[in-house]
Amino acid sequence: MSSNPVPSELRKAVADLRPFYVRAAWFSLCASLLVLAPSGYMLEVYERVVNSRSHATLFWLTVLVLGAFVLMEVLEWARSEVMRGAAEVLDERLHMRVFRAMFEANVRRVPGGHVQTLQDFRKVCEFLYSPALLAIMEAPVALVMMVLLFLISPALGWSAVAFGLLQVGITWLNERRTKPPLMEANRCAIAAQRYADDTLRNAEVIEAMGMLKNTHRRWVAKQREFLGLQALASDAAGGFQALSKLVQNVLSSLLLGLSCWLLLHDELRGGGGMLVVSSILGGRMLAPLVQVVGQWQSVVNVRDAWTRLEALLSAVPAESAAMELPAPRGVVQVEQLVAGAPGSSSSILRGISFVLQPGDVLAVVGPSASGKTTLARLLVGLWPAAMGKVRLDGADVQAWSKRELGPHVGYLPQGVALFEGSLAENMARFGPVDMPQVEAVARAVGLHEWIMSLPQGYETQVGPGAMRLSGGQRQRVGLARALYGDPVYVVLDEPNSSLDEQGDAALAAALAQASARGAVVVVITHRTSVLGVANKMLVLRDGQQQAFGARDEVLAALNQAARQAAAQAAPAQAPMALGQAVA
Repeated sequence: MSSNPVPSELRKAVADLRPFYVRAAWFSLCASLLVLAPSGYMLEVYERVVNSRSHATLFWLTVLVLGAFVLMEVLEWARSEVMRGAAEVLDERLHMRVFRAMFEANVRRVPGGHVQTLQDFRKVCEFLYSPALLAIMEAPVALVMMVLLFLISPALGWSAVAFGLLQVGITWLNERRTKPPLMEANRCAIAAQRYADDTLRNAEVIEAMGMLKNTHRRWVAKQREFLGLQALASDAAGGFQALSKLVQNVLSSLLLGLSCWLLLHDELRGGGGMLVVSSILGGRMLAPLVQVVGQWQSVVNVRDAWTRLEALLSAVPAESAAMELPAPRGVVQVEQLVAGAPGSSSSILRGISFVLQPGDVLAVVGPSASGKTTLARLLVGLWPAAMGKVRLDGADVQAWSKRELGPHVGYLPQGVALFEGSLAENMARFGPVDMPQVEAVARAVGLHEWIMSLPQGYETQVGPGAMRLSGGQRQRVGLARALYGDPVYVVLDEPNSSLDEQGDAALAAALAQASARGAVVVVITHRTSVLGVANKMLVLRDGQQQAFGARDEVLAALNQAARQAAAQAAPAQAPMALGQAVA
């Protein structure tokens, strides 16, 4: 027994807009039927006005047809507004979900973690009131027109059916010819945009080393590939659109000639007035398909965007409702941690285990590529572990809602990025700005005096398009942001890489202050300046834990190991030195 597949999150959200579709469909039906008003006006003028020569009849018939035109336009406007409202409801329902999924995908390094996701969602929303979808809504009216043609004459009806099938065939061919190049063009456009964004982010390196010409050449190659594929699809779509309009015009003329032939043989119901009516009905029957063919590029684009969105929402499920946990105290347990980069089968860390208590300051040291940054990401729950757990007060950090846990966590990555806004907003994490707390963390990291020397002080705008800070200033602002709100769990990845001696001293004082209030602090560093405030030490090498324990004990063990290694190397060097002396 086969079970029906569960609809995707996006498909369910769109299906829930059914009341909007129903209202819009009724408006479409009424507006499309009013298209027959000119035909009725023409028949009445021929049959009533011309024969009766009544000016009053002509006046009221004209008023009626003008009223029908106004009503038709109002209904079409109302239909468009209803579907625009549906797009707004869809945006309100899913925009935060899509944004979070994009953000989470970027953190986890899965496809979809880039701004193209927001553009895809915008395309889906805008398609709800696009001409293509509104034309599809008029498809039932095409059936009404076909029935009317059959009532006038079966020959006219079957002729219309034949041309309708021909129009469907043109639509199918248009799909076959334009879909592959359009989808490939979309992918090339995304790749070109990403390359341009990467180029701008590294503008200083490119300018300093004269790489602009080469990077521009690569971007132009990507852009030309995109434009070539788009031109190929547009040429094909333009040809099929012209063919579709040709079929529509031929059908109108054919129905007019066929109606005349039927009239001559007394086989046309309704008399001579049906000559023009049948031609109008045939044209209106094919109009929705002609419009869909003309808008087919937007149909392919939104379908491609839909596919990417569904894949993203499936890869990054929504957070399930979980029991609210109490504020953490800061007990950290790392249990046999094995992990690698998301999407990679190789392990970077293997078998890491340690426990930290409130007030502990752990210094994590080791050579480059030993897994220190990976450990930092795992400690705050950014990357999932292949095996083992990182627990905070017994709860899995990875599963803990970041909205609940975030205010209690301070995190400083290697690459410190500031966002568009004021210094105060950046340090306050863009929440309500508590100026006493902002000033307190700024003083703790040694920034207050410098900020007060600026013309706008804490309201100085930073980030893209605003004031540029030095590496050390940016790092101190990031450190202040990590310490804002007195978090109980602080993870700092190379916090002193861009700091001078004064900055090192301010960092050590800030860590000591955090430890004194009971926070657990993890500092990943290559420099020894923070070892003075650390009471615990973890040594990593090749992704494995070489030593963990009290700082002095670990340092003593490392010094002893170094002396033993030197002693073992000395006997091997002595014969070589003797040989050199004899020589």
